[in-house]
Amino acid sequence: MRELTGKQRRFLRSLGQKLKPSVTIGKEHISDATIRNIRGLLETRELVKIRLPASLGKHRRDEAFSLARSVGASCAGVIGRSALLYRPNPQLPSEQRIALP
Repeated sequence: MRELTGKQRRFLRSLGQKLKPSVTIGKEHISDATIRNIRGLLETRELVKIRLPASLGKHRRDEAFSLARSVGASCAGVIGRSALLYRPNPQLPSEQRIALP
């Protein structure tokens, strides 16, 4: 996955403010089922908000980037306990795609 520019990350974070977390990661942290679930969500939409566990502490950012790599996405940002993952999907109808600046 290519790296996002600062402008693109800011744009995606602005879109992500309106989203509710689609996935909540619990005490078990990231499992194979969680990865499959996130991959499925990225097939139907390009931007997914994930709620990370509080137990990760200051390692939330590392965990979010690791998760993004494992699902073939880019991490658009980590704010508090929320992470935004973005993966473009050219098979979606044009009205459902996100046009990055």
